[in-house]
Amino acid sequence: MAFIMTEFKNLMVAPTAKTPQIDLNQLTGELILAGRSIPENAAAVYEPVLNWVKEYISKARPTTNLRINMEYFNTSTTIWLAKIFKVLGKIKEHDYVLIVHLYFHIDEFEEMEVDDLKDVLAPISDIIHDSIPSIGIKIYGTDDNGKIIKDTLVFI
Repeated sequence: MAFIMTEFKNLMVAPTAKTPQIDLNQLTGELILAGRSIPENAAAVYEPVLNWVKEYISKARPTTNLRINMEYFNTSTTIWLAKIFKVLGKIKEHDYVLIVHLYFHIDEFEEMEVDDLKDVLAPISDIIHDSIPSIGIKIYGTDDNGKIIKDTLVFI
């Protein structure tokens, strides 16, 4: 009887005009989605990400940083992001931490009111009640070059 062991690899996908950069690193716990996300077929883009995350949670790092740095994303992307958040909320170790980093242009950041913040956090807040790891959310205001000008830790 032969056993086949498969190696768990990082997932990296270059951005296009309609899809984000995807950089998921199992060794560092850095999960990055950056750019624009307006794919015609969101499942084709995000199903491999979701499958990777499902495998990652069994080998998660003590701190996982999910960085969502997208200038624009459509409704179907939001649905997939909610699925990804839900799976990451199932990291099995109670003393592990999931930090969700959200990046906005400084103008949007400064104009954000409580209701805007609730809308942005809705997909995340739905999973917090059932999550095993501690969850923190950090919101950043960036300039036109992507440099962080201000940040806020929402809750953990």
